[in-house]
Amino acid sequence: MRKNSFVILLLLVVATTACRQNSSEQESKSYSIKGDMVYVNDKILFDRIKTDKVSYESVVKEVITAGTVQAIPTQFAYIAPPFPGRVTKSHVRLGQFVKANTPLFEISSPDFTAAQKEFYQAQSERELAQKDLQRKQDLIKNGVGSQRELEEAQNALTIAEKEYENAVSALNVYQTNPQNMVLGQSLVIRAPISGNVIETNIVTGQYISSDSDPVATVADLSKVWIVAQVKERDLRFIHEGDDMDIHISAYQDKIVKGKVFRMDEAVDEETRSIKVLSICDNSDGLLKLGMYATVHFLDKPTDCIVIPEKALLQDENNSFVFVQKGENQFVKTQVETSGGKDGKAIVTKGLDKNDVIISEGGYYLK
Repeated sequence: MRKNSFVILLLLVVATTACRQNSSEQESKSYSIKGDMVYVNDKILFDRIKTDKVSYESVVKEVITAGTVQAIPTQFAYIAPPFPGRVTKSHVRLGQFVKANTPLFEISSPDFTAAQKEFYQAQSERELAQKDLQRKQDLIKNGVGSQRELEEAQNALTIAEKEYENAVSALNVYQTNPQNMVLGQSLVIRAPISGNVIETNIVTGQYISSDSDPVATVADLSKVWIVAQVKERDLRFIHEGDDMDIHISAYQDKIVKGKVFRMDEAVDEETRSIKVLSICDNSDGLLKLGMYATVHFLDKPTDCIVIPEKALLQDENNSFVFVQKGENQFVKTQVETSGGKDGKAIVTKGLDKNDVIISEGGYYLK
């Protein structure tokens, strides 16, 4: 019984070895490999392979990445009162367009009243110093005054004028005209820029402390930033002034045009990407802050070698193609690419514009 089992096992081993030899012989008849060179020996296999000369075309290199809609900082303002106080009146509503210096709301503030008093005191002291100097000058003219007293009066006026200028500057910071001011009046908070009131939490009667969050936001969103994150390896394709096509997920059929405005000077060490800014027109108001966008950076047209994507093959570490060197001879050639579009790949290294490659069917030779 054991002898019969051994004979059967021996027969199976012989049969398997024969099959492998037949397969190997068939492969050697179809093609043979010497290093990176492949020799196609079988006409049937050769007919399955399609060869073409590489194309040399003017190509617009494209980098695609994600971005978000953000406000331009110089056209965006958080509104908070300079003094703590209680809101006495509101002048605006949500969505309203306001021009720069337009009143937004008013607050009653003891600190503002103190600033008013300082102004009136500085104004009074300046007037007294002016009168004292005038009196000392008259005494000098009549020969009864001293030069020392005159100089002291001049110094006192200089100091009083500086105090007055400081008090006026303090009121100007709060957009208050001292000439029209009344002691004890409410402080009027005004818009620093022109734009729409996109957020307001103003409630008449509420008390606002000095460390409170802003109670209103004014923004001019007629133009916005598209902030894109570009990988470090793609920076060489992007330059200031390049065109951009921006696809907003909320409007699938709309393409927003833009231009590269600026690239940050530092790369994010965690993501190895860099911020690229673009200013886009938003006069129709479709772009909302925080919206996601797909950004297509379009480089200037350059002449490049282009091959079908089907021609690209992949080994463990690299991409390669088969370049024809003779009637039935092909060499495995490593290439570098920079993306592709419409079924074509752009080759940046490894091929010459006169090369003929296997454009389809190269996988038969792997």
